[in-house]
Amino acid sequence: MRRWLPLTAICVGTFMLLVDVTIVNVALPDIARDLDTSFTQLQWVVDVYALALAALVLGAGSLADLYGRRRLYLIGLVVFALSSLACGLAPDAGWLIAARGVQGIGGAIMFATTIALINTSYEGRDRGTAFGIWGAVLGAAAALGPILGGALTELDWRWIFYVNLPVTVLAVGMTLVAVREARQPGAPRPDVPGIALFSLGAGAAVFGLVRAAADGWAGSWGPVVAGLVVLAAWVLVELRRPAPMLDVRLFAGRSFSGIMLAAFVLNGAAFALLVYTSLWLQSIGGLSPLQAGCVFIPLSVVSFVVAAGGGRYLQTQPPRFVLGGGLLLIGAGCLLMTSVDADSTWRTLVAGLAVLGAGVGVANPTLASAALAAVPRERSGMASGAVNTARQLGFAVGVSVLGTVFATGASGALRDAGTPDPSGVASALSAGQAPGILAGADPQARAGLADALGSGYAAGLDGVILAAGLAGVIGGLLVLLLVRAAPPGAPAEPSRPAEAAAAAAH
Repeated sequence: MRRWLPLTAICVGTFMLLVDVTIVNVALPDIARDLDTSFTQLQWVVDVYALALAALVLGAGSLADLYGRRRLYLIGLVVFALSSLACGLAPDAGWLIAARGVQGIGGAIMFATTIALINTSYEGRDRGTAFGIWGAVLGAAAALGPILGGALTELDWRWIFYVNLPVTVLAVGMTLVAVREARQPGAPRPDVPGIALFSLGAGAAVFGLVRAAADGWAGSWGPVVAGLVVLAAWVLVELRRPAPMLDVRLFAGRSFSGIMLAAFVLNGAAFALLVYTSLWLQSIGGLSPLQAGCVFIPLSVVSFVVAAGGGRYLQTQPPRFVLGGGLLLIGAGCLLMTSVDADSTWRTLVAGLAVLGAGVGVANPTLASAALAAVPRERSGMASGAVNTARQLGFAVGVSVLGTVFATGASGALRDAGTPDPSGVASALSAGQAPGILAGADPQARAGLADALGSGYAAGLDGVILAAGLAGVIGGLLVLLLVRAAPPGAPAEPSRPAEAAAAAAH
């Protein structure tokens, strides 16, 4: 049994960092009430973690190759633990957002090193078994995140962060005892200019999108345009770097571009909408955090069952149809939920969440092998990192764009209902502050206001779900157009389980 201790140490850390992508969603209403957050601040609590993961995972892999993967993994664990403690102790929203950003940095360091550590810790059949177990842990993290978040939030929302501390102590101890150091001889130095420009450009663009949701587009175009300009400069720099964090020439291939689009849309359409759905379930639907987490069980369970049961078969099919079909299922699942109105309950979501989960289960396992087969063999590690970057960036952009859609829809419905300051009320609604608005209202006007708030949130959420559904459908059609029926080169080979598992992570 001792030979599986390295895998256990790595899986404990991986489970923790991936659970933290979604565990916060169910706690958002409690965080909003306790810290009196604005709509923008609540979006950043979610977005900054995913943005840090997206921006740094490729660069962190270069650092691990150069300075030692075990050492970097331990550093990532410590950074993650200290920032989790800071999140739990947060006295205000600004502190929490900053700590979540640092937590994302620790998560990126850990995530970038786990694949290589498993690869160097096992050989032959044991290596295949290890990656199979690791993949199951990834699926479990996605399935248990909302439920675990709901259960811990019933105690106090701060426990979703405090729980990371004993888990980290366990992972650090096991890593020190069981995992051996490994580094890549002659590894190139990290692409610092590329990492800095990508982080700055993506951060500025997402900042503008988040700001637009709360304040409108008038003052938000500047950061978005500036971010796009910086990203254009990043492309030029990467073209000239001898060892870039991402070889942008790979995007000249239609298949690779289509696969990156699939990864981006998958997380942006399938998971970003859950932020606003969770807020609706609790602030308007009156569910507890645990009950709200349990509403997402159809998505998690169906996704896990489809991926586990059909993954081997799906790997043998043309990725064009698997990825495109998966995104179309995601779009269809979202469109099934677009009947949300003021009288809707959680039952309105069940069928759509199940179909959405089926789409995730279909597309998820194939992204890895499709990306690896679409690039030269020497770029396989870069391709797997690019898939994970696209996933997390899609989630961050999805949360911010859907926030604008929500604010627009909710404001329009509140304006039609004659609600004073509809934009301000819509922002408060999206921050989970409906109970506070009602508590401060005149008792005689409370019933009418409750109806207006329910209608406003339903209109905003319906717009969010519709936008996510259209993104899934359009993304699926584009993937069918871009990705070749059989990507160039041979399909992903069994000798490359590490890279395949890396890109399979949610």
